[in-house]
Amino acid sequence: MSDLEKQLDALRTKIDDVDAKIVALLNERAKVVLDIGKVKDADGSCTYVPNRESQVLDRVSKLNAGPLPEQTIRAIYRELMSGSLVLEQPPRIAYLGPPGSFSHMAAKRKFGSTVEYEALQSITAVFDEVERKRADLGLVPIENTTGGGVTDTLDALVDRQVIVCGELNLGVHLHLLGKGSIDQVETVYSKPEAFAQCRAWLTETGLIDKMQGVASTSKAAEMAATDPTAAGIGSELAGDIYGLHRLADSIEDNPNNITRFLVLGQTPAKPTGDDKTALYFHAADRPGALVEVLGMFRQLKINMTFIQSRPARRKGFEYAFFVDVEGHRDHGHLPDALEHVVQFCNNLKILGSFPHAREVL
Repeated sequence: MSDLEKQLDALRTKIDDVDAKIVALLNERAKVVLDIGKVKDADGSCTYVPNRESQVLDRVSKLNAGPLPEQTIRAIYRELMSGSLVLEQPPRIAYLGPPGSFSHMAAKRKFGSTVEYEALQSITAVFDEVERKRADLGLVPIENTTGGGVTDTLDALVDRQVIVCGELNLGVHLHLLGKGSIDQVETVYSKPEAFAQCRAWLTETGLIDKMQGVASTSKAAEMAATDPTAAGIGSELAGDIYGLHRLADSIEDNPNNITRFLVLGQTPAKPTGDDKTALYFHAADRPGALVEVLGMFRQLKINMTFIQSRPARRKGFEYAFFVDVEGHRDHGHLPDALEHVVQFCNNLKILGSFPHAREVL
């Protein structure tokens, strides 16, 4: 054995020793998780606790002194917490399908690979499953940096008795997926929205004349899997599910394309110190009412991070507003601020408070 091989062998032995300790500690942690599960079961508490998840991720990030990147540590602990949820009581997560969609990818990035997932055909169906308690949690898109607000989600938030208890930001990267090579491609499948987000790249490569629309990016990947002369534009998860190669990576026109998702549940999230609160309201039917509401937020130094209008549906040309503000409904000065704001609204509904998602997954 050469000196190099001896050195490598000694270092690999050290890694094996460390791995043994890590596995032992992980299982020691899991035993505590089982004890927590018993306490929650006796109390009837919800398994998923958004504020606790946020606290764990923030704490391990601060503990990390390197050389592993913070993103790696957080990803490891997300998967670890996914396994912990299964030990306590496997939660059922509903999302906008089909499998391989960006909603599916967002759900797996948020909750890991070991929980139970259910793909549904519409955003309304996700709300239904959570409201009727057939799913523990639901995941729905609320806004995209390219396409703006998601109207189906906004409309459902008005009528459904669910609580917004979390959020996440997903970087949306579209890939050209196929079985053969890019030179063989005669047909490119995807949904119209994906084509619109990749128009510059499709034009440059000459593939814009080979587009054929389908219902979803997952369906595009499924069709590309059966024909070596076809390709689909979709997510890396769709490529993995259907056994496709990435013929071209990240072909979207906007490299900063991000979709924000909401986590729906029945149990409110507790304050973490870095939270947001989602609100829905009608401005009073008088001139300047909306300005008064927004001015009150400004006067009380409440920062708004999102505002979107939608037709109120109860009266022609009357509008309702969706707003996210910084702070928790039960903490700090936001409760008092909301008491002042409600004076200028015909209707104010607090949709939920949740930890502020600062990272892009």
